[in-house]
Amino acid sequence: MNAWVYIVHNGSEWEAKLTLAPRVDHWYWFEGGGCQDQAAVGWLWSESLPLGWACRIVEGWDYRADRKRMRENVSGKVDTSRIADSEEALSHLAGSIERMHDVYHSSGRHAKVTRMRVDERCRSASNERIRLAEYWPRDDNGKPNGSAAERGMEKVAASASMAAGLLQGRALLSGEVRALLEGASVPVAGASWSEAVQLAALLGRVRLSGAVAAHGGGRADARRRSRCLRCGSGEEQLRRTSCASCGRLCAYCEACLTMGRSRECELLVLGRYEASEREAGESSICKVLPVKERLEKWGLSPAQHAAAAEALRFVESQPLYNRGSSLRHHAQSHTPHLRNGQVAGTGIHPAKESERQQQLQYSWWRNWSVRLLSWGAPLAAERTDIRNFLLWAVTGAGKTEMIFPLVDSVISRGGRALIASPRRDVVLELDPRIRRAFPDARVVTLYGGSEQRWERGEITLSTTHQLFRFQEAFDLVILDELDAFPYHGDPMLKYAADKSCLPGAPRLLLSATPPRELQRAARQGKLAHARVPVRYHRHPLPVPSLVSAPTVKGMLQEDKLPATLTKALRSSLSRGAQIFVFVQRIAQAEPLAALLRRKLQCPHVDATSSQDPDRAAKVISFRKGEIRLLVTTTILERGVTIPRSDVYILDADGGLFDEASLVQMAGRAGRSADDPRGKVYFFGSERNQSQLQAVRHIRSMNKMAKVRGYLLPVYTKKGARA
Repeated sequence: MNAWVYIVHNGSEWEAKLTLAPRVDHWYWFEGGGCQDQAAVGWLWSESLPLGWACRIVEGWDYRADRKRMRENVSGKVDTSRIADSEEALSHLAGSIERMHDVYHSSGRHAKVTRMRVDERCRSASNERIRLAEYWPRDDNGKPNGSAAERGMEKVAASASMAAGLLQGRALLSGEVRALLEGASVPVAGASWSEAVQLAALLGRVRLSGAVAAHGGGRADARRRSRCLRCGSGEEQLRRTSCASCGRLCAYCEACLTMGRSRECELLVLGRYEASEREAGESSICKVLPVKERLEKWGLSPAQHAAAAEALRFVESQPLYNRGSSLRHHAQSHTPHLRNGQVAGTGIHPAKESERQQQLQYSWWRNWSVRLLSWGAPLAAERTDIRNFLLWAVTGAGKTEMIFPLVDSVISRGGRALIASPRRDVVLELDPRIRRAFPDARVVTLYGGSEQRWERGEITLSTTHQLFRFQEAFDLVILDELDAFPYHGDPMLKYAADKSCLPGAPRLLLSATPPRELQRAARQGKLAHARVPVRYHRHPLPVPSLVSAPTVKGMLQEDKLPATLTKALRSSLSRGAQIFVFVQRIAQAEPLAALLRRKLQCPHVDATSSQDPDRAAKVISFRKGEIRLLVTTTILERGVTIPRSDVYILDADGGLFDEASLVQMAGRAGRSADDPRGKVYFFGSERNQSQLQAVRHIRSMNKMAKVRGYLLPVYTKKGARA
């Protein structure tokens, strides 16, 4: 994609700008189309440049500083008496383009602007330079040009207002922007999507950038320090190939390629979040009703109630949109021109526009590049402007019910809430539950292939991969199963989750087995948190039994099951339980299922794994009770609830099963109030630290639940064991 570069004098200094539609910028600066203080003079570079070039020229523009350094080098002192004239500024712009060409000249590729023509522009006489650039003079009348309506600029203004609203909190490539706007019948007839987006950018409501940009400020000499601004990946994930769009070697990001090609000459549009109108600023219900009364309607257990109350106080400890100073942006230069008592092209009354401009000051544009590019070395460092809260709750504790009051608090105050999970099946399972809990709220569910891809709601359910398309969009972010694959250990997904949060917004981290660094931070008082050590039915967690047994490989080789395993399995089947049998290796699942089918003489035995094309159908059959015993891998360690189930973990001492995975697999048993004492077995040739830590983890939760009085009375009597 190409763009144009121009310079304007704002009365005190020269500024460099890029544009997708030069006529829109001319109307904005010189015809009273949007800028309250019209520019004095300007120059438009007559031909378009690759978008990556244009972005770096604009971001690296420092005309006054460069002139100061130049004069210091020549005379040894600064000449402050000389005022920069337009020809010198144009010469500086031409020099910037020449230097940009030099950066890429070594590739041997020819760009749209050839070296010869750049040299001609930089070294020719001033009158030649003036001839090759388009001069933009100021209209001395200082009045809007009446031809604007004839040229359709009023339609562009209307389209820009609609586009800015749709792009709020989004981070989209140009093709995605077009799909979003065309799906909503924007722009209106007579205006292109690029004109609408360009005017929205001039008004400060969106930000335009290359999808892959230079790390460290965008200077031309920073080519080897580029970063993908969508996923945060650095140079190690960038590849350079000959690009048909810009005609040169162009860097693209391999890390997020499945979400669309992010590259240097690809446009990335970042939409500014705008506060919705409030009733009395913050919802009156949050001021009148105490936390206890607001929690009663959700029917929470004592442990759930205590944790939800603590999290709710944390969420409401700061009002919405009263966040950090890093968001502030001076918008005076972008104040739209008033025409007939309204903002040109928007139909907004001045009083409302004044309020909108105050909100605009709350945007993050001033430090946008610093914030985006500093989130990571090599990829994404921990953001310090997000307020994290850890909800450490055992498996089956009812975490979903505990987040309802938090979501209710935010949307009742006009905010937007995000519930994200690494796994699509969890998102799909949450959808009907959230819609039932909030029947009057707009709920949008996002995953690969979602039909609601471009919709915006008060509540958004999303896989973590879809968060690449958001930018500081949510007042509350709830991240479920942060220790689960693929989120755990993937800094790219962490970057996506980070950038979706508004600065200062609360982020709730949900996990039964949080990473050790979070556990440590919580214990040391460095991370706000609440622990829920008991399930909603108030029975203790089943404690695993450690049983010595040969390896699965040995069982298959000898075609024999150990007597202890056979006896336990028959006991589970006789009591009517369905059985999870977890193994470490995908290749062992089907052979072991066949062995179990023969030895137990039970036809209702099957196997599944991540490579099984019929996995979804088998899980459904398992839930229906059609499959009594299912051999599986850790693919089913989360998200599958069977009312009456026992869990068998074979090769529990294997290296692929750590403490967290053992706790999660054990958590499949005892989830129902009708069968809270399901059986859990760790079968292994030896006992290792992971098994012992998992047992210790479960027992510590049971002990905490008993001490806090969360267990049923039958477990709290003297001498009773949890």
